[in-house]
Amino acid sequence: MKQSSPSHSIPALTPLEGETALVHLPEAVNLPEEAIREHTPNDLDSNPRYSVSEFHSEILPDDRVVSVYLPPQYLEDEERRFPVFYLHDGQNLFDGRTSYLAERTWKAHTTADELTLNGEIEPVILVGVANTGLRRMAEYTPTRDFKLGGGEGPSYGRLLVEELKPLIDGSYRTLTDAKNTGLGGSSLGGLISLYLGFSCPEVFGKLAVMSPSLWWDQRSILRVVERTEPKPEGRIWLDIGTAEGFVMFETRRCWSVCC
Repeated sequence: MKQSSPSHSIPALTPLEGETALVHLPEAVNLPEEAIREHTPNDLDSNPRYSVSEFHSEILPDDRVVSVYLPPQYLEDEERRFPVFYLHDGQNLFDGRTSYLAERTWKAHTTADELTLNGEIEPVILVGVANTGLRRMAEYTPTRDFKLGGGEGPSYGRLLVEELKPLIDGSYRTLTDAKNTGLGGSSLGGLISLYLGFSCPEVFGKLAVMSPSLWWDQRSILRVVERTEPKPEGRIWLDIGTAEGFVMFETRRCWSVCC
């Protein structure tokens, strides 16, 4: 399988026996057509710590793009293993050519590099899982709403836990336990992160829940959290912005009361 960069010294994401395959694309510009913006030179194209792959699942129907960004220490210390942070809406994390709003990304890779260099966080492998467009709402919602539908979150969780995580762990030097495995996202991505953190605490021990859509399906996630016993022992970062409206603040208040 061809690497995303000719100087890439990291093993390709080869399929594990009996598992689904991640097939490396020749270059980042070979992303699905609907995700491509006008191609311009980008530092990511020549970065040996960044790779883009197409992922096929047997659990959900749509193929999706997976991006992996490694910390500098991964190339410097060949014996060291690293924690992993899985992030939803992967096309918005690194590359402005694939982001929903052109050239506006989370800058996840540069931020991680800066924080690592300053000693504020430990080196971490970032895994961005792109959404599938029209099916994003269905896959990022844990329950089915009477009006809006959705509810494929449990299947999406199985994709992450049963297919993608074993593949990442088998292809990179990762720390595989829950305390070294994080999951995060915003909006519906925050919602599904919270759900999976409570339904799969043995897998995801750290959660980044940003501007979560707690309102979904009459705040059904609050009932899920309230009924989960014993409560997970992991760590949760939860935030919302001050301009997100009364509904978000009221739902956040309900979260504080029940949790």
